[in-house]
Amino acid sequence: MTTPALDARTVRPSPIAGTWYPAAPRQLADTVDALLAQAGRVETQDALVGLIAPHAGYPYSGQTAACAYRQLAPGQFDTVVLLGPSHRENFGAVAATSKNFYWTPLGNVALDQALLETLTQKIRVERVAQDREHSLEIQLPFLQRTLGAFTLVPLMLAFPFYLTGASAWELCAQLAAALADLARNKRVLLVASSDLSHLENYTAVQQFDARTEELLAGFDIAGLAEYMARAGECRACGDAAIITLLLAAHQLGANRVRVFQRTNSGDVTGERDRADYVVGYLAAGVYRTEQPA
Repeated sequence: MTTPALDARTVRPSPIAGTWYPAAPRQLADTVDALLAQAGRVETQDALVGLIAPHAGYPYSGQTAACAYRQLAPGQFDTVVLLGPSHRENFGAVAATSKNFYWTPLGNVALDQALLETLTQKIRVERVAQDREHSLEIQLPFLQRTLGAFTLVPLMLAFPFYLTGASAWELCAQLAAALADLARNKRVLLVASSDLSHLENYTAVQQFDARTEELLAGFDIAGLAEYMARAGECRACGDAAIITLLLAAHQLGANRVRVFQRTNSGDVTGERDRADYVVGYLAAGVYRTEQPA
């Protein structure tokens, strides 16, 4: 991470600073730190392989996201592979910015160009000069305040289960195998950025998201993928990111998921029965059980 600087040739600017999260560096740092201070840290001997965090604006899902990032410590990982949906544009199944840095008010985050280049030798990754995707960027201030220095592999996925059905599984499996090969024996953290159900009914969101949590907590990847693809309804807008993370983490030895928090916008705003639209949020960690020596 470097000091804030914007060079349009090399730096991806932020389309959401000042709206989805504060634009002033000190205010942003204080906001993230306050959210982290209210989140609990889980004491465990298991090795953290990946995190799942929501990507709404900080007033809505920031506290839930903090429950995931509170598990990190400065210098714990060298590289973060960040997976999220492409909400507005279809750049191809897997895409990444062509810039060298992501900018946030807290500074520039450098892409791991060597790892990205190796990944493109395994799967097709479209490099794009401009994007407006928020699902990846919204995670960065939390990573900047918890990890400190790290490099980034930001991947936008455009094959959600709720639209493409079971065929998304093959794409997830291919990407997961490539990522597992790249991450093996390295200090790489996998992060899936995803909100959960998007519905007009608070009770339905609660019910659908409870099932998602149950399948996640049981590390039932196939069952979760089938559930994500069912009936064409959005169980999670980052469903492909979650399944890819779980498949890659499993290949890296992960064998358990711990859910830190599940809530939704109705809980945050207090508007449940009167809410016009409700979105679910969940924070979780994916772990590898460490065997005693």
